Amino acid sequence: MNDANACCDRKRVRDERERRDLMNRLKRIEGQVRGLQRMLDEDAYCPDILTQASAVNSALNSFCRVLLTSHLRTCVTEDIRAGREDTVDELMGTLQKLMK
Repeated sequence: MNDANACCDRKRVRDERERRDLMNRLKRIEGQVRGLQRMLDEDAYCPDILTQASAVNSALNSFCRVLLTSHLRTCVTEDIRAGREDTVDELMGTLQKLMK
């Protein structure tokens, strides 16, 4: 297992590029949520708020896809190669939560 991408004790050390990309995505989402709050404070038209909320939802789903892809390529793959097949059960539980 590469120490830079270690997945143990329910933590994952990410390289700087991945961390920066994920953090930038979250900051954009945070800005979108603040935009929603402003729209509500300013009594914006409901369909406009719903459209913005949909954009936030899409951005969060995109964040989750990027994170899930990384998890599959690192933690899950490494665990399966090491014989820790319980990782598949954990992954299935995670996917069920994501697909609600």
